[in-house]
Amino acid sequence: MAHEQVLADTEIFAGAPADVLSFIAGAGTVRTLVRGDVLFETGDEPDSLFLVLKGRIAIAIGNRPFDHRESVVALMDDGDLFGDMGMLDKGLRSAGARAIEPSTVLEIPYAAVLSQLETHPDLMWNVVKMLVTRLRAMDAALADSVFLDVTGRTAKRLLELSNGADNFTLPVTQEELAGMVGASRERVNKAIAAFIKLGWLEQQDRQYVIKKRDSLELRSK
Repeated sequence: MAHEQVLADTEIFAGAPADVLSFIAGAGTVRTLVRGDVLFETGDEPDSLFLVLKGRIAIAIGNRPFDHRESVVALMDDGDLFGDMGMLDKGLRSAGARAIEPSTVLEIPYAAVLSQLETHPDLMWNVVKMLVTRLRAMDAALADSVFLDVTGRTAKRLLELSNGADNFTLPVTQEELAGMVGASRERVNKAIAAFIKLGWLEQQDRQYVIKKRDSLELRSK
């Protein structure tokens, strides 16, 4: 799929004229990543946003230099745009981004995007919609942390990572899953073991089979 079409499907550039999409796509640089490659760290000076063309990128907040724990706050999949906050407020990176599988991203300089937003101010409404979407996601994450226990959050994350399939490969490590749940690896593994014992789930390494989706869904609410 052409980079212009991928851009057109994002929140910021939805409805943008063809010449705008062509200009922004042309200003970008394609980067090929292997698992573990870091795009940026918390506190870095930002100058670009990123579009996932293929693969998966983890957005994570760590607790360095005190320890190596981190909380995975989002997973960016094909077609997702990230790294744009610094373009709006000129602040430092509030989280880090790294590839959790072989990935390809389009790195787009802020200057190219800002020039088009200035020329086409109507696109700023797309930016507003994007920010509202993220605020809603943050509200949902906060509600999960308040109203769901570790077992409930584990069930919810597994359902999300399954993408609706009953047979799936977990796209993250156990440590990364724990970071997404917001709990220790031991407590997340204990929750998974409980699902297996109840007959809701089968697991072999990173291969999972959901046997009772309705039970997992009920436990995740």
